Amino acid sequence: MKAVICHSPGHLEVVERPGPGPIPSGYAAVDIKHIGICGTDYHIFEGKHPFLEYPRVMGHELSGVVAETAPGCALKPGTPVIVNPYIACGTCVACRKAKPNCCTQIRVLGVHTDGGMCERIVVPEDNLYPAEGLSLRDAAMVEFLAIGAHAVRRSQAEAGSRALVIGVGPIGLGVAIFARIAGLEVTLLDTSQERLSFASQRLGFRNGVVVGENSNADLIGLTGGDGFDVVFDATGNAASIQNGFGLVAHGGVFVLVSVVKDNITFSDPEFHKREMMLIGSRNAQRADFEHVISSIRAGSVPLDELASHSTTLDEVPEALARWAQDKNGLIKAIITV
Repeated sequence: MKAVICHSPGHLEVVERPGPGPIPSGYAAVDIKHIGICGTDYHIFEGKHPFLEYPRVMGHELSGVVAETAPGCALKPGTPVIVNPYIACGTCVACRKAKPNCCTQIRVLGVHTDGGMCERIVVPEDNLYPAEGLSLRDAAMVEFLAIGAHAVRRSQAEAGSRALVIGVGPIGLGVAIFARIAGLEVTLLDTSQERLSFASQRLGFRNGVVVGENSNADLIGLTGGDGFDVVFDATGNAASIQNGFGLVAHGGVFVLVSVVKDNITFSDPEFHKREMMLIGSRNAQRADFEHVISSIRAGSVPLDELASHSTTLDEVPEALARWAQDKNGLIKAIITV
């Protein structure tokens, strides 16, 4: 079968490799149909991922069709599916708490183990969700949107709450979309006027502020001096995260969707006087995937606007290298297999 392998930073190649062998009990073989390219994939290509060993088949935003199953599998061949790429151990402290998204031994497809930039992959049956009612292109976008849906669910914010989303790349846009679906009043903050204009003109988010010398004062002014009930950071930038503490209202919540290798510092007196909640949000759970799927079926997610670029498996080495250098207008690129 064909697969795209990242041999080392900057070196992608389409190769022929053997297909999967016998299917273990509890697993199914899936013929991959579409793959979303994630920021993680660009980081792997650029040699910036801290927990990766080369060579690696990337790809974790996946849709496909069940090709073959082990005996006893509830899914039937021919079923269109969405792949949950977070493979959990099932026995650790997090899994025992029904939080496989932060399993202590988690293996993420395309990161800790080979992923789905290929023609066929074998995954646990429990990681496959029927994609009934969705096109297979749309199904490949469910995973990254589920990260945003999970962050909003983690915030426990009530409808009508003022929400600030910092960073409007694909993950931040997913957070913003599901914050809006939850009934929150959404404001966006980003360094790029182009991204904010896209969010306003194409997605309907009217409140946007460009990072600048007076942006904190402008943001606080939008809330009448109160700050935001919930702030989501989706930047992957330590300075942005640290700045976000000062934008949270008294009694508010700060949700860290992105992760950085740096240490994060903040003023303990300011943190305590706000009685602020600081929440980490990692990956997503089945409930989040199902919420995204139902929201897409209801027409609440503007997928045609988000799917900005496309390519084929054979063209990935050239296209991904080009997009890593030039992200002008790029929201989500989708590979067709």
